[in-house]
Amino acid sequence: MSINSYVSAEMYASELDKVFTAKSATAFFGDNALRTKFVGAKTVIIPDVEFAGLTDYNREGGFENGAVTVSNTSYTMTMDRARSLQIDREDMDETGIASLAGKILGEYVRTKVVPECDAYVLSKLGTIAKQKGNLVNGDMATPYETFVNLVNEVQSVAGYDEELVCFVDSHAYAALMASDEISRMITVSDFKQGEVNLKVKAINGVALIPVVSERMKTAYKFNKGAQGGFKPADDASEIFMLVLPKTAAHLVKKTEKMRVFTPEQNTGADAYKFDYRLYYDVFVKQSATDSIWAWISAPVSITANSEDITVIEGAIDESLTVTAEGENLTYQWFKCETASGKGAAKIAGATTATCKLPADLEAGEHYFFVAVTADGNNTVKSDTVTVTVE
Repeated sequence: MSINSYVSAEMYASELDKVFTAKSATAFFGDNALRTKFVGAKTVIIPDVEFAGLTDYNREGGFENGAVTVSNTSYTMTMDRARSLQIDREDMDETGIASLAGKILGEYVRTKVVPECDAYVLSKLGTIAKQKGNLVNGDMATPYETFVNLVNEVQSVAGYDEELVCFVDSHAYAALMASDEISRMITVSDFKQGEVNLKVKAINGVALIPVVSERMKTAYKFNKGAQGGFKPADDASEIFMLVLPKTAAHLVKKTEKMRVFTPEQNTGADAYKFDYRLYYDVFVKQSATDSIWAWISAPVSITANSEDITVIEGAIDESLTVTAEGENLTYQWFKCETASGKGAAKIAGATTATCKLPADLEAGEHYFFVAVTADGNNTVKSDTVTVTVE
């Protein structure tokens, strides 16, 4: 199979969409978008039907007329994200490029695309609950009680015949699994996500979907330019639980065709080039916004952080300081291997807003950041500070 063929590009796009569906925690919302209609490149129309209620039958006049209102609401898509990936010609031969490219692109979708899309979708749904005031106060000591309260609130709006889902962050999920209250209530049920049939844990028929904490915030910053990626916004809160009907949200994805270039076609480098673009957004009809409920943590934000500094080896007497806002704040400083935070390790005793630098730092660059936690459950991380020792 030629790597520059149209069939190859179509095959990669199809396979990557399958990876997205299988690995994304929110991909099933795409099943609700089947009736949407694109109008231009950025606008999608989602129908919302309303009926007049029953009235008394009039024995003389017969039936009262009732209107059926179909509101075709327009929504504008905002997330237009892309990346160009290159594999050097010398890293493989012609016969192995198709297989290697498939593995690399699949891993890219799994580790970069899926986390970002899940984070965006869940943050938007959590924000809707927050703006509507659809919040329940919770406690990690009694997670089942919080779960029941959330489900009751949703069912009081959506009814008892709707299939519900509960997204649970890492901390709340661990608390639920350790709770004696639900040990006999958890069942394993089928959960359909596109063409993929999954087995998920459920409580009282409500599917539990665990999501890592980094994807369960109320707000994110989606980076532009070469840096790319995303990170929690400074004022983001943790979403511990998010309960809503499975049909409440519409995930609309408009994936452009994968573009594939051989080294001969790639004018910028002697490498195979793969252009990946994903245009997506999630929408909730006005009639469904009251059926989205959440347990959200106390807010915490970092308002000031130490800047990069240079110190002299053998004469280090400097400190790093952070300023944060929130309730009942606690701190933990980390030393890491890279500016991106890789290989982070706790610094023993560094549990205040100020961290005194170790006096034995060797020449070179060293990296530090602090994790600030509010009320024992919502944590944000500061930007990494580079300490250069000369």
